[in-house]
Amino acid sequence: MSIKQDSDFDKKSEEVWRSYMTTGKVPDYIGQPWFETKIIKPLFGHLPADPRCAICHYPFEGLGGKLTKILFGVEPSPLNPYLCNACERFAKNFQGGAEVEMSLLFADVRGSTSLAESMSPSEYSRLINRFYRATTKVLFDAHAMVEKLIGDAVNGFFVPGFAGPGHARVAIEAGMEILKATGHGDPAGPWIQVGVGVHIGVAFVGAIQTEGGAVTISVLGDDVNATARLGSLAGAGELIASQAAVQAAGWKSQDMQSRQLQLKGRKEGMDAWVIRV
Repeated sequence: MSIKQDSDFDKKSEEVWRSYMTTGKVPDYIGQPWFETKIIKPLFGHLPADPRCAICHYPFEGLGGKLTKILFGVEPSPLNPYLCNACERFAKNFQGGAEVEMSLLFADVRGSTSLAESMSPSEYSRLINRFYRATTKVLFDAHAMVEKLIGDAVNGFFVPGFAGPGHARVAIEAGMEILKATGHGDPAGPWIQVGVGVHIGVAFVGAIQTEGGAVTISVLGDDVNATARLGSLAGAGELIASQAAVQAAGWKSQDMQSRQLQLKGRKEGMDAWVIRV
Protein backbone atom coordinates (compact mmCIF):
# COMPACT_ATOMS: atom_id res chain seq x y z
CA MET A 1 0.00 0.00 0.00
CA SER A 2 1.37 3.41 -0.97
CA ILE A 3 1.88 6.31 1.43
CA LYS A 4 -1.15 8.08 -0.11
CA GLN A 5 -3.28 4.95 0.28
CA ASP A 6 -2.14 4.60 3.90
CA SER A 7 -3.09 8.23 4.53
CA ASP A 8 -6.51 7.79 2.89
CA PHE A 9 -7.13 4.62 4.94
CA ASP A 10 -6.18 6.40 8.18
CA LYS A 11 -8.51 9.31 7.40
CA LYS A 12 -11.37 6.94 6.59
CA SER A 13 -10.83 4.96 9.79
CA GLU A 14 -10.71 8.17 11.81
CA GLU A 15 -13.96 9.37 10.23
CA VAL A 16 -15.66 6.03 10.93
CA TRP A 17 -14.52 5.87 14.57
CA ARG A 18 -15.39 9.50 15.29
CA SER A 19 -18.85 9.06 13.78
CA TYR A 20 -19.46 5.82 15.69
CA MET A 21 -18.32 7.24 19.03
CA THR A 22 -20.12 10.59 18.75
CA THR A 23 -23.36 9.61 16.98
CA GLY A 24 -23.65 5.86 17.60
CA LYS A 25 -23.61 5.00 13.91
CA VAL A 26 -21.08 4.71 11.11
CA PRO A 27 -21.16 7.03 8.08
CA ASP A 28 -23.91 6.26 5.57
CA TYR A 29 -21.46 5.13 2.89
CA ILE A 30 -20.34 2.23 5.13
CA GLY A 31 -23.78 0.74 5.69
CA GLN A 32 -25.00 -1.31 8.64
CA PRO A 33 -27.26 -4.35 9.02
CA TRP A 34 -30.61 -3.30 10.51
CA PHE A 35 -29.86 -5.10 13.78
CA GLU A 36 -26.71 -3.00 14.32
CA THR A 37 -28.41 0.39 14.02
CA LYS A 38 -28.39 2.88 16.89
CA ILE A 39 -32.09 2.35 17.58
CA ILE A 40 -31.98 -1.45 17.70
CA LYS A 41 -28.56 -2.17 19.18
CA PRO A 42 -29.22 -0.84 22.74
CA LEU A 43 -32.07 -3.33 23.08
CA PHE A 44 -29.60 -6.20 23.08
CA GLY A 45 -28.14 -4.90 26.33
CA HIS A 46 -31.35 -5.98 28.05
CA LEU A 47 -31.27 -9.55 26.75
CA PRO A 48 -29.90 -12.21 29.10
CA ALA A 49 -27.15 -13.01 29.84
CA ASP A 50 -23.64 -11.96 30.77
CA PRO A 51 -20.91 -12.17 29.64
CA ARG A 52 -21.47 -9.99 26.59
CA CYS A 53 -19.54 -8.02 23.99
CA ALA A 54 -17.73 -5.07 25.57
CA ILE A 55 -18.59 -2.81 22.64
CA CYS A 56 -22.08 -3.64 21.35
CA HIS A 57 -23.40 -5.56 24.40
CA TYR A 58 -24.58 -8.63 22.46
CA PRO A 59 -25.05 -11.40 25.07
CA PHE A 60 -22.96 -14.55 24.77
CA GLU A 61 -24.90 -16.77 27.18
CA GLY A 62 -28.49 -17.61 28.07
CA LEU A 63 -31.52 -17.14 25.85
CA GLY A 64 -30.19 -13.86 24.45
CA GLY A 65 -26.91 -15.48 23.45
CA LYS A 66 -28.74 -18.29 21.65
CA LEU A 67 -31.03 -15.85 19.82
CA THR A 68 -28.26 -13.55 18.61
CA LYS A 69 -26.20 -16.52 17.43
CA ILE A 70 -29.08 -18.20 15.56
CA LEU A 71 -30.62 -15.05 14.07
CA PHE A 72 -27.57 -12.90 13.40
CA GLY A 73 -24.58 -15.23 13.59
CA VAL A 74 -23.14 -13.24 16.49
CA GLU A 75 -20.88 -15.11 18.91
CA PRO A 76 -17.72 -14.46 20.92
CA SER A 77 -14.63 -13.69 18.89
CA PRO A 78 -12.26 -16.68 18.87
CA LEU A 79 -9.36 -14.26 19.44
CA ASN A 80 -10.82 -11.86 22.00
CA PRO A 81 -13.44 -13.16 24.48
CA TYR A 82 -14.57 -9.62 25.28
CA LEU A 83 -15.63 -8.86 21.70
CA CYS A 84 -18.22 -10.46 19.44
CA ASN A 85 -17.23 -11.55 15.95
CA ALA A 86 -19.16 -8.61 14.42
CA CYS A 87 -17.22 -6.02 16.45
CA GLU A 88 -13.98 -7.84 15.75
CA ARG A 89 -14.64 -7.61 11.99
CA PHE A 90 -15.42 -3.90 12.36
CA ALA A 91 -12.23 -3.33 14.35
CA LYS A 92 -10.11 -5.25 11.84
CA ASN A 93 -11.59 -3.37 8.88
CA PHE A 94 -11.06 0.02 10.51
CA GLN A 95 -7.87 -0.23 12.50
CA GLY A 96 -6.89 3.12 13.88
CA GLY A 97 -9.22 5.46 15.69
CA ALA A 98 -10.08 9.02 16.62
CA GLU A 99 -9.72 11.52 19.44
CA VAL A 100 -13.09 11.98 21.15
CA GLU A 101 -14.28 13.77 24.27
CA MET A 102 -15.58 11.16 26.70
CA SER A 103 -16.04 10.36 30.35
CA LEU A 104 -13.84 7.68 31.86
CA LEU A 105 -14.31 5.42 34.87
CA PHE A 106 -11.89 3.17 36.72
CA ALA A 107 -13.12 0.86 39.49
CA ASP A 108 -10.41 -0.75 41.63
CA VAL A 109 -10.57 -3.33 44.39
CA ARG A 110 -8.98 -2.07 47.60
CA GLY A 111 -6.68 -4.37 49.54
CA SER A 112 -6.57 -7.05 46.84
CA THR A 113 -3.15 -8.29 47.94
CA SER A 114 -4.40 -8.97 51.47
CA LEU A 115 -7.52 -10.59 50.06
CA ALA A 116 -5.49 -12.93 47.88
CA GLU A 117 -3.32 -13.92 50.85
CA SER A 118 -6.35 -14.71 53.02
CA MET A 119 -8.07 -17.19 50.66
CA SER A 120 -7.32 -19.92 48.20
CA PRO A 121 -6.64 -19.01 44.54
CA SER A 122 -10.00 -20.52 43.54
CA GLU A 123 -11.89 -18.51 46.17
CA TYR A 124 -10.10 -15.33 45.14
CA SER A 125 -10.88 -16.00 41.48
CA ARG A 126 -14.58 -16.43 42.26
CA LEU A 127 -14.61 -13.18 44.25
CA ILE A 128 -12.93 -11.19 41.47
CA ASN A 129 -15.25 -12.71 38.87
CA ARG A 130 -18.21 -11.63 40.99
CA PHE A 131 -16.73 -8.12 41.07
CA TYR A 132 -16.32 -8.20 37.28
CA ARG A 133 -19.92 -9.30 36.77
CA ALA A 134 -21.38 -6.73 39.16
CA THR A 135 -19.32 -3.88 37.72
CA THR A 136 -19.79 -4.65 34.04
CA LYS A 137 -23.56 -5.05 34.52
CA VAL A 138 -23.73 -1.50 35.84
CA LEU A 139 -21.56 -0.23 32.98
CA PHE A 140 -23.55 -2.04 30.30
CA ASP A 141 -26.83 -0.78 31.76
CA ALA A 142 -25.41 2.75 31.53
CA HIS A 143 -24.44 2.21 27.86
CA ALA A 144 -20.74 2.42 28.63
CA MET A 145 -18.07 0.49 26.80
CA VAL A 146 -15.71 -1.72 28.77
CA GLU A 147 -12.11 -1.35 27.70
CA LYS A 148 -10.52 -3.91 29.99
CA LEU A 149 -10.96 -6.32 32.84
CA ILE A 150 -7.51 -6.66 34.27
CA GLY A 151 -6.30 -7.88 37.64
CA ASP A 152 -8.49 -6.20 40.23
CA ALA A 153 -9.81 -3.34 38.08
CA VAL A 154 -12.48 -2.60 35.49
CA ASN A 155 -12.07 0.29 33.06
CA GLY A 156 -15.04 1.76 31.21
CA PHE A 157 -15.67 4.76 29.01
CA PHE A 158 -18.77 6.74 28.11
CA VAL A 159 -19.04 8.35 24.67
CA PRO A 160 -21.76 10.71 23.38
CA GLY A 161 -22.92 8.26 20.72
CA PHE A 162 -24.15 5.76 23.32
CA ALA A 163 -24.21 7.39 26.76
CA GLY A 164 -25.59 10.68 25.39
CA PRO A 165 -24.35 14.27 25.64
CA GLY A 166 -24.64 14.13 29.45
CA HIS A 167 -22.11 11.30 29.67
CA ALA A 168 -20.28 12.88 32.62
CA ARG A 169 -23.37 12.60 34.83
CA VAL A 170 -24.01 9.09 33.53
CA ALA A 171 -20.45 8.12 34.47
CA ILE A 172 -20.72 9.50 38.02
CA GLU A 173 -24.09 7.83 38.51
CA ALA A 174 -22.64 4.54 37.23
CA GLY A 175 -19.73 4.89 39.64
CA MET A 176 -22.13 5.31 42.54
CA GLU A 177 -24.13 2.29 41.37
CA ILE A 178 -20.93 0.22 41.28
CA LEU A 179 -20.27 1.11 44.91
CA LYS A 180 -23.83 0.15 45.84
CA ALA A 181 -23.63 -3.08 43.81
CA THR A 182 -20.54 -4.11 45.79
CA GLY A 183 -22.30 -3.53 49.10
CA HIS A 184 -21.05 -0.08 50.05
CA GLY A 185 -23.75 1.66 52.04
CA ASP A 186 -25.24 -1.64 53.23
CA PRO A 187 -25.52 -2.04 57.03
CA ALA A 188 -23.60 -5.33 56.79
CA GLY A 189 -20.80 -3.65 54.86
CA PRO A 190 -19.39 -4.34 51.38
CA TRP A 191 -18.71 -7.86 50.16
CA ILE A 192 -15.64 -6.42 48.44
CA GLN A 193 -14.03 -3.03 49.00
CA VAL A 194 -13.94 -0.83 45.91
CA GLY A 195 -12.87 2.70 45.00
CA VAL A 196 -13.90 4.52 41.82
CA GLY A 197 -12.37 7.34 39.78
CA VAL A 198 -14.25 9.41 37.18
CA HIS A 199 -12.84 12.04 34.83
CA ILE A 200 -13.77 13.72 31.56
CA GLY A 201 -11.40 14.60 28.75
CA VAL A 202 -10.24 13.88 25.25
CA ALA A 203 -8.84 10.42 24.56
CA PHE A 204 -7.91 8.34 21.55
CA VAL A 205 -10.23 5.39 21.05
CA GLY A 206 -9.70 2.79 18.37
CA ALA A 207 -8.66 -0.69 17.33
CA ILE A 208 -5.21 -2.16 17.75
CA GLN A 209 -4.22 -5.57 16.38
CA THR A 210 -1.65 -7.63 18.28
CA GLU A 211 1.01 -9.83 16.70
CA GLY A 212 -1.13 -12.87 17.44
CA GLY A 213 -3.98 -11.49 15.34
CA ALA A 214 -6.32 -10.48 18.17
CA VAL A 215 -7.91 -7.05 17.89
CA THR A 216 -8.44 -5.01 21.03
CA ILE A 217 -10.26 -1.74 21.60
CA SER A 218 -7.98 0.68 23.41
CA VAL A 219 -8.50 4.08 24.99
CA LEU A 220 -5.30 6.07 25.29
CA GLY A 221 -4.14 9.46 26.48
CA ASP A 222 -3.19 11.59 29.47
CA ASP A 223 -6.79 11.87 30.67
CA VAL A 224 -7.05 8.06 30.71
CA ASN A 225 -3.96 7.86 32.91
CA ALA A 226 -5.34 10.58 35.19
CA THR A 227 -8.59 8.64 35.65
CA ALA A 228 -6.68 5.50 36.58
CA ARG A 229 -4.79 7.45 39.23
CA LEU A 230 -8.03 8.91 40.61
CA GLY A 231 -9.35 5.36 40.94
CA SER A 232 -6.21 4.21 42.72
CA LEU A 233 -6.49 7.09 45.24
CA ALA A 234 -10.16 6.48 46.05
CA GLY A 235 -10.71 4.73 49.36
CA ALA A 236 -13.19 1.94 49.91
CA GLY A 237 -16.68 3.26 49.25
CA GLU A 238 -15.37 6.47 47.68
CA LEU A 239 -15.80 7.92 44.23
CA ILE A 240 -13.25 10.57 43.33
CA ALA A 241 -14.47 12.73 40.45
CA SER A 242 -12.34 15.42 38.88
CA GLN A 243 -13.55 19.00 39.06
CA ALA A 244 -13.98 18.87 35.28
CA ALA A 245 -16.28 15.83 35.52
CA VAL A 246 -18.35 17.33 38.36
CA GLN A 247 -18.80 20.60 36.47
CA ALA A 248 -19.73 18.82 33.22
CA ALA A 249 -22.23 16.66 35.13
CA GLY A 250 -23.74 19.56 37.04
CA TRP A 251 -23.38 17.30 40.06
CA LYS A 252 -24.37 18.73 43.44
CA SER A 253 -24.45 16.85 46.70
CA GLN A 254 -24.07 17.65 50.39
CA ASP A 255 -21.96 14.51 50.73
CA MET A 256 -19.11 15.83 48.57
CA GLN A 257 -15.74 16.92 49.89
CA SER A 258 -13.26 18.91 47.83
CA ARG A 259 -9.75 17.56 47.54
CA GLN A 260 -6.59 18.82 45.86
CA LEU A 261 -4.67 15.84 44.51
CA GLN A 262 -1.14 15.47 43.29
CA LEU A 263 -1.24 12.76 40.64
CA LYS A 264 1.86 10.76 39.87
CA GLY A 265 3.48 11.90 36.64
CA ARG A 266 1.72 15.28 36.62
CA LYS A 267 3.46 18.52 37.51
CA GLU A 268 0.26 20.32 38.46
CA GLY A 269 -2.28 19.17 41.00
CA MET A 270 -5.87 18.29 40.14
CA ASP A 271 -8.97 19.63 41.85
CA ALA A 272 -11.37 16.81 42.65
CA TRP A 273 -14.38 15.89 44.74
CA VAL A 274 -14.87 12.87 46.94
CA ILE A 275 -18.39 11.43 46.83
CA ARG A 276 -19.56 8.62 49.13
CA VAL A 277 -22.64 6.43 48.99
